[in-house]
Amino acid sequence: MAELVSQNGNKVEFKVTVPAAEVSRAYQQVWTAISRDVRVPGFRPGKAPRSVLAKRVGMGYVDSEVRDRLLEVHYPQAARELKLNLVDASIDPGALKDGQAFDFGVTGETYPQVKLGDWKGVSLSAQAPEITDEVLEQTLTDLRERNATFESVERPIEASDMVTIQELAEGSEEQSGSYPVYLDMAEAHVRDALVGKNKGDEVEITVPAHQHGDHEHPAHTVKVRVEDVKHKQLQALDDEFAKSLNFESLDRLRSDLKTELETRAGREGDTARREEFVTALTEGMEVEIPQALLGNRREAMLEEIQADLSRQGVKWSEYESFMQEQGKLDEFMADLAKNAETRVRRDLALEQLAEDQGLQLTDTQFNAALSALAQSNNMTVQQLRTQLGPNGLNGYYASIVREQALSQAISQLGQPETAEQKDAPAEETETAPTETAE
Repeated sequence: MAELVSQNGNKVEFKVTVPAAEVSRAYQQVWTAISRDVRVPGFRPGKAPRSVLAKRVGMGYVDSEVRDRLLEVHYPQAARELKLNLVDASIDPGALKDGQAFDFGVTGETYPQVKLGDWKGVSLSAQAPEITDEVLEQTLTDLRERNATFESVERPIEASDMVTIQELAEGSEEQSGSYPVYLDMAEAHVRDALVGKNKGDEVEITVPAHQHGDHEHPAHTVKVRVEDVKHKQLQALDDEFAKSLNFESLDRLRSDLKTELETRAGREGDTARREEFVTALTEGMEVEIPQALLGNRREAMLEEIQADLSRQGVKWSEYESFMQEQGKLDEFMADLAKNAETRVRRDLALEQLAEDQGLQLTDTQFNAALSALAQSNNMTVQQLRTQLGPNGLNGYYASIVREQALSQAISQLGQPETAEQKDAPAEETETAPTETAE
């Protein structure tokens, strides 16, 4: 049971009481898990008395596990019950004892008031790309290119060849490295230097000055030897080619490929419409965003970046120092702040949209979503709840509602007119229903 203690502006305080029966149930679940996982000499798995298990793990551990379970369930549940969208919160748990009710207090800040514009009047123009015969033929051509074979030839290099070159160390005949170059995808200076040369020729390739990442490379010359020249051989566009791709015929390949292209185009159109709608929604809303909310999002995004760098073996402190030396740290932080504000504005708009539509998830629906997410990550629901924590669970709930609100709003706006409908004369559009009725 949740009770609102006070609310002043976006500052809020509430109290939650968990019934004694639910506290006892949580203790039972924790004891069951401990009995299953903790091995005690002299007892079969699951048969050791609680008094023995308590000495092995400590009652402090048991109470901590129960407290976490109760907070993971009842904190987000209380926030939903009181219809509070919390930016962040501090939880003050009370005393915990098996068989007695458990109280905890929450103080936090709610999201700001948001006023949306007349989103029902938004007209969306984004459409799915049209899959024309030209698009289909180009896709088939790309398939032939990706499945091309190469045969060695004894002739001068042509612009569509694949050439194997051996890099020569500067100032000597010593070989450095060997690698293939596909000339139809190579940069112009490489292609121009090699076309017309023959196998065995030594060639100097002048590489122009260029920027790579944060480093500027001056112009320089690379000396290579042509080791092999291979001609690209495209397969004929026929049934045999289709069969090589596991299709029974060329007609079946064309049909299935067109269906797949239209499916992808439909997804692209849906994504474009969603982004067009969200842009209109955020541009038309009125809101004063607390700096704390922007700061939280900025910190979360920075932590994501730091984690990505860590996975690549790069320390954030080193990367930060490098950007500082390059004079780009201020620009990086400014971009981070701008992106954080964009994301916050988007989330606030969609959450208000959900509220305006009266959208909520039942506990059953939310638990089903958690179960699906846990399964996709090879985790139990309890493991997922523990990993997300109370604030993470609240955030996941909000993300589901935002997506539902967006989908529902888009469906209410209907489909955009096709190019043919837009170009059709007005009198034809008006007379068509009459002709059909007759």
